[in-house]
Amino acid sequence: MQTKMLSTRTMLAALLCGASLALAGAPAMAQSDGVSTFKAVPKRAAAAAQAAAQRDFAQFVTHQMQVRGTTGTPVDFPLEINDMQDLKDAKVGYGFPIYTIDPNELLAGRGSMKQMAKATGQWRFVILLNQRPIGMATVELNNGNYETVAYGAAVLAKDVDASMGYYGDAERTNVRFVRIYQARADLLEVVGREDGRTRYAPLHSARESLLMQQRSVKEGKASEALMDEADILQPLRSAVKQTMDASK
Repeated sequence: MQTKMLSTRTMLAALLCGASLALAGAPAMAQSDGVSTFKAVPKRAAAAAQAAAQRDFAQFVTHQMQVRGTTGTPVDFPLEINDMQDLKDAKVGYGFPIYTIDPNELLAGRGSMKQMAKATGQWRFVILLNQRPIGMATVELNNGNYETVAYGAAVLAKDVDASMGYYGDAERTNVRFVRIYQARADLLEVVGREDGRTRYAPLHSARESLLMQQRSVKEGKASEALMDEADILQPLRSAVKQTMDASK
């Protein structure tokens, strides 16, 4: 579900001896009111998470330049760049909180997916190079402070950026990123700007793990490419149940 990720919890040591790659695991569940809008996210938390992403990325760039040099094509690099010089122009873009659904609740059907989705406490920030997504920074709350724990996921960054462009309003307040860990599936939950209906856009990982086709987005009719919960719920439940059965 994720592309290569560079852990920053051990960044200093890792950068001195070469890049260290790690997958970011599922964070502990936090409570949410289930409202599908970024307006439900406290502005203070959003600002703190973004400030951490910007601070840590500046440090990341400095260390990478020291270790790898300022030019040349990076090998096994977590962000999609052609030359180390690109890092000087890369910036932390917009971010969004990660939501998930408890697998037992999903299987039991204890409400709609919108109601069951809870915030994880983890954030993702898109890293942009000349307005082009080249990866993401994963930010988590650790001992009361936000810190970046991983970089990577260039494929997901492109997918999310395009999907939010299709379906999101100007401030992306009508969309939520939902990750179903046990199904290895990422979804974009979308509240229609005109009809208020909640529907879903399966992202790359969901299309692969759930064997779903990407629906084409027609100009002016993006909502027609979305899927109703009824269309996506059964494949999700089957994938979750298979994973849970295999772990017993």
